[in-house]
Amino acid sequence: MSLHDFSKPQWLTFDCYGTLIQWDEGLLDYVRTLLQQKGIIHREAEFLRVYDEYEHRLEQQPSFMNFRQVTEQSLRSTLRELEVSYEGGEAEAFVERIGRMTPFAEVVPTLDWLKAQGFKLCIVSNTDDDIIAGNVAQLGGLIDRVITAQQAQAYKPDPRLFDFAHEQLGVKRSQVLHICASPHLDLVAARDMGFRCIWIDRGTKRMPLADYKPDAVFPTLDPVCSLFEQLGWARS
Repeated sequence: MSLHDFSKPQWLTFDCYGTLIQWDEGLLDYVRTLLQQKGIIHREAEFLRVYDEYEHRLEQQPSFMNFRQVTEQSLRSTLRELEVSYEGGEAEAFVERIGRMTPFAEVVPTLDWLKAQGFKLCIVSNTDDDIIAGNVAQLGGLIDRVITAQQAQAYKPDPRLFDFAHEQLGVKRSQVLHICASPHLDLVAARDMGFRCIWIDRGTKRMPLADYKPDAVFPTLDPVCSLFEQLGWARS
């Protein structure tokens, strides 16, 4: 079925980092500075690959850890694998940097337009409440709800996070449309749970799933406005 076969959703849910907020750009800036301070350069790609592996592994373990703990352990393990020392306070500096990461240029105007069309907007994110607060503050007061892994005690792609979000919003899966940038987290959940999903492919070279096709794919967030007009979901 296509989006043409569904009625206008009550809620739009969004992944935060990489979709609304410049995660890769902010992370790379932090990592480059960190490695330069430690006297190693040109290993940013290796750092990011190793860090991502540790982070994902810790998020999927049976015993829940909040994102601040995941960040510290992932950073410690990554630096150890790169054979450089971890200094006290580096994880906290990293967490603070996450909260200062800024929106993509088109995000706030697009969210403003969506609000004007009567959509309710919610973020569903693999993070802690206090960390994401700084990012949400940069979104112009347009977000109605924020659902985090900390609240649900589960990380994407675990369906418990999305089940928790849908329960909190009081919607069925057919009444929500999710918009995201992460194939291996959000698209996996959409495939397994059967909720509608738009993929924002920002050219990060993250590969789509071989066995799942999103309802739409765009390079930035703003083309959803034209799509929703075509679907008759915009106010005349």
